Amino acid sequence: MVRTLVVRGLLLGLLAGLFAGAFAFLAGEPHVDSAIALEEAAPAAAPAAPADDHHGEEAEVSRPVQKAGLFLATGLYGLAVGGIFGLVVAGLRGRVGPRSDTALAFAAAGTAYLAIVLLPFLKYPANPPAVGDPHTIGSRTLLYVVMVLVGLAAVAIAVAGGRRVTGGPWARWSVTVVTFLVPVVAALALLPRVDEVPAGFPATLLWEFRLASLGTQLVFWAAFGALFAWAGERAARRTAAAVPAAAPS
Repeated sequence: MVRTLVVRGLLLGLLAGLFAGAFAFLAGEPHVDSAIALEEAAPAAAPAAPADDHHGEEAEVSRPVQKAGLFLATGLYGLAVGGIFGLVVAGLRGRVGPRSDTALAFAAAGTAYLAIVLLPFLKYPANPPAVGDPHTIGSRTLLYVVMVLVGLAAVAIAVAGGRRVTGGPWARWSVTVVTFLVPVVAALALLPRVDEVPAGFPATLLWEFRLASLGTQLVFWAAFGALFAWAGERAARRTAAAVPAAAPS
């Protein structure tokens, strides 16, 4: 069963990744182009950007190639995440969460979106190419990864805490919410703030890009959760239909 869930996660993750790539191409790439145009229109007196920070036609990788590579990137992301998701669902199935495979798929996808996407976004939202110091990309990436790990740890702690409560639903949910919020609030308060948006950068463009980035992840996780739930329900129907046929007359 584990192998089936992993293969299902790989295939459906790839498909969901392509859906997300299409959304990013339509909703996000225009904002990237606008940010690059602003960057290239900067005064000539401004310090020259490093060679790997150019995005135009003369860059090492041209914009048309970058746009085509977007689908490759989201597809590979979907493959990787889908395989891990299949393993996680196999571990949770029948132990934690809803008993129904369909409900478990939606619950796991929604929880993943909350922990991996929304929480890090609150502290370190995505920025377009013209925003951010190239010299701090390593530290910024590390902080983002730390926030993702905090979100995953908070979910694990909340689930474990809620399962240990012997009271009614209100007591379990209260403990679950509190144990989730404590590490999240601590991380939001203690991790250093990063603000490298240059003065004069259009606020509308910045937030439209960030919303497009958030929307791309929403499309991925919504599509993946729905596809995984549909595949699980279809498999359950086939199993239910095969049982009477295999039963002795």
